[in-house]
Amino acid sequence: MTAPVFVVEHFRTGGDGHYVLDGPEGRHAVSVKRLQPGEEVVLTDGAGRHAVGEVIAAEGKDRLVVRLGEVAQEPAPAPRITVVQALPKGDRGELAVETMTEVGVDAIVPWQAARCITQWRGERGLKALGKWRATAREAGKQSRRVRFPEVADAATTKQVAALLAGADFAAVLHSDFEHVSEPLATAQLPAEGEIVLVVGPEGGVSRDELALFEEAGARAYVLGPTVLRTSTAGTAAAALLLGRTGRWS
Repeated sequence: MTAPVFVVEHFRTGGDGHYVLDGPEGRHAVSVKRLQPGEEVVLTDGAGRHAVGEVIAAEGKDRLVVRLGEVAQEPAPAPRITVVQALPKGDRGELAVETMTEVGVDAIVPWQAARCITQWRGERGLKALGKWRATAREAGKQSRRVRFPEVADAATTKQVAALLAGADFAAVLHSDFEHVSEPLATAQLPAEGEIVLVVGPEGGVSRDELALFEEAGARAYVLGPTVLRTSTAGTAAAALLLGRTGRWS
């Protein structure tokens, strides 16, 4: 088992060179993980900075004393993969965020597509966005990442089109097999830059949305002969792209 990951705001140590992990993260380390002296931990800011530490002592219920190693910076991965995720029903949005984080997606953009049943409005929308961000943080820790995916504010269709226009590779996963589409497995991918992948809702991407996205430079792609749910399509497609671009090699 690799060392557990904990999120910190800074890496400053005390006069004795020890770092004290306290608060909710310290409580989780001491009371839930029950870490003991001599065990390893990884501390990260979630943006690539991280350090490996050795547990010196557990104090009370929420203080872990750590001998911290050198702070390092994980370089940004290339190509960067952003998934535009149409809003699924119920808790399937958190499921999509969780699994995409686990496989290694770099950014997730919630999208209020025309055929989305779920609507993010007012306080409900803010609460749902908060859940997505909390899910990305926890899944990042669980999967031992030190660079967590960014979860952007919910985007409109025009904002998604602008994102696609600036991408080095722009793809829309399409479930209408009568529409001219290409297999994502054989698409020519860039070695650097930005890949943006759009995952539509259960009802599919509308014709108007697809036309706007294609005008912005995106192309329609399919994953295979079957239709995946919106909450799993992004993860499957991201895994394919991560393998083909060499990020999993």
